[in-house]
Amino acid sequence: MAEPLISIDHVTKIYRRGVEEVVVLQDLSIDVPQGEYLALMGPSGSGKTTLLNLIAGIDSPSRGRVAVAGTDIAKLSQSDLARWRANTVGFIFQLYNLIPVLTAFENVELPLLLTRLSKKERREHVRAALSIVGLSDRMDHYPRQLSGGQEQRVAIARAVVTDPKLLVADEPTGDLDAKSGEEVLTLMSRLNKEFGKTIVMVTHDLKAASHAHRLVHLEKGVLVDSAGRAVAGERT
Repeated sequence: MAEPLISIDHVTKIYRRGVEEVVVLQDLSIDVPQGEYLALMGPSGSGKTTLLNLIAGIDSPSRGRVAVAGTDIAKLSQSDLARWRANTVGFIFQLYNLIPVLTAFENVELPLLLTRLSKKERREHVRAALSIVGLSDRMDHYPRQLSGGQEQRVAIARAVVTDPKLLVADEPTGDLDAKSGEEVLTLMSRLNKEFGKTIVMVTHDLKAASHAHRLVHLEKGVLVDSAGRAVAGERT
């Protein structure tokens, strides 16, 4: 059986505030196969975003192992980790994080400036990414000239322009109206089905979660089943 794209093995995450220890994730184990679309749900403070940050290599576990595409992220140096993130992970946030003084084209091009691609190759990649999200006619527009839904689609184009194996999305429809939110979710499903992108999405919205293949609940840093029973430490 092929190794999963994401393997989280008995992970605990502890933050320290002075002498106080706050356990955010506790003995958590879960596998995510290549090509899966996984939704993470749970109340505020349950550890959803912390788990997403561990998967994306933004944070590291206090105990346990997080491996993505066979790489144990915690063993990478800071420079290797930065390269790994640039090549492996695309980020989609609730608030888009577009740079207002750059056009849609320039915002999407940003991750490619860290690569060895020529200007012509970068242009081709950006145009392809904006075409995928349906914004070929908006590439010269600035964020202020776009709707919220269009801004999020530019952000998704930026996330996929390097052709990453994994997309991590933190409340990607949280700042959108219902129509724009549904368009973004349809686009993410297309990226999963047509382009084979593995997606891990944090959401509080059951309707958004229904687009995923699998729904996982977190309660106080512990994975729980549909009946609310803890499954901490078990392979999910």
